[in-house]
Parts: sequence; C-alpha cells; structure tokens
Amino acid sequence: MATQVLDTRQVLDHHLRALADGRVDEILDDYVEDSVLIVADGPIKGRDGIRSAFEGFVSGLFKPGTYDFTMDTLHVAGDAAYVIWHAKCASVDVVFATDTFIVKDGKIAVQTFAAKIEPRS
Repeated sequence: MATQVLDTRQVLDHHLRALADGRVDEILDDYVEDSVLIVADGPIKGRDGIRSAFEGFVSGLFKPGTYDFTMDTLHVAGDAAYVIWHAKCASVDVVFATDTFIVKDGKIAVQTFAAKIEPRS
C-alpha cells in the first residue's frame, strides 16, 4: 500500500512541476491515450484533447511567470489524489479550485477539475 501512495504522489508532483513550468509535453507524459480529463463543459478524452486543454492553460491563465499558485489541501489515498488550491493570475483570481486524480500504473487515468474564477478589479 505504501508504494501505491508514493507512486501516486510522484505522478502528482511531476504533473504540478510540469504545469508550473508550462511544459506541455512533460504534462502529457503523465497521461495515456485512454485518459480522461473531466471539466465543467464535459469530459475531454485522450492525449490529443488533453494536450489542447493544457496548451490553452499554459498560454492563458497559467502562463509561466504570470500567476501565483497556492496549494491549500493535498490528500493521497492509494491511487487517488485530491487537491484544493487557489491562484492569482494576471487577469483573474482563481478563488477556489479542486482537482481529483486517479492514477493507474503510474499514469493519470482520470482527472477532474473545477474552479471558481473571478475577474480581477
């Protein structure tokens, strides 16, 4: 059981570092073709769709050097990780956000993302 938690945490840590650096290819290394990213607009399936989503994130709200990210909560249990976070971005504040990750065989099989985003005044 300890190895599974460590593996999930390592995948999450890699994912967060790659996102912070804006390295989309590195981000995609954490997914497989059958991975699913579930967002408010619906599921994004497969590496190509997930790539498009993250290309948008790192060229927009989460362009490296343009935001401050704070991890508020992190829980890892077996193959699941749950995070709550917030960020101050150039044009908006992400006042509350949450992601859940299900990791299988060292890759993110399913990720959920939800956020409350408010314009900066």
